[in-house]
Amino acid sequence: MSKLCITIGRQFGSGGREIGEKLAAKLGIKCYDKEIIKRASKDSGVNETLFENADEKPINSFLYSIVTHGFPTYSSPVHLDNMYSNDKIFNIQAETIKKIAEEEPAVFIGRCADDILRENDKLVTLFIYGNQEDREKRISEKYNISLKEAKEMIRKIDKSRSSYYEFFANQRWGEMNNYMLCVNSSIGIDKTVEVIYKYIMELGYEL
Repeated sequence: MSKLCITIGRQFGSGGREIGEKLAAKLGIKCYDKEIIKRASKDSGVNETLFENADEKPINSFLYSIVTHGFPTYSSPVHLDNMYSNDKIFNIQAETIKKIAEEEPAVFIGRCADDILRENDKLVTLFIYGNQEDREKRISEKYNISLKEAKEMIRKIDKSRSSYYEFFANQRWGEMNNYMLCVNSSIGIDKTVEVIYKYIMELGYEL
């Protein structure tokens, strides 16, 4: 029997990760974000740096990082003609997400988890967005940068996430019809968590 899995796609600066963590705590389950990378590295024996370089970045950014910075090292020997492509890195990470979903109910942040777990019959797919000015303010305060710098940072990271998602999931990132529930976090982080929690309770899924 499938376990409850909640996936969160999010605009940069919308507070999606914080929302995911608070929602998981409210439900008494784990939230996976960067932890997915650590688990995928441990399970596969591939250096964690390679996963970090490819993390929610479009193909061209990943290849550029290899060309300019060289090949990351591995914890087990590999041949150059068998180097891990971005596709393979994605597939390793996808298998890790599936394993976690089989083991326990969980909240997954980003990384195309909604598409990877689409066969799960207790899957709740969410997208968190926010008003532009609220997102800029949050990023400005978090990284101690100007609002102008925050705006550009948001543009670049949203573009990167969109390209990554649309390449691997083959559907539009942030398109409301692709998610069960989309919430504007400008109503407040805690209120957003409450809205999502009530929605999940209404679905009647058991953990």
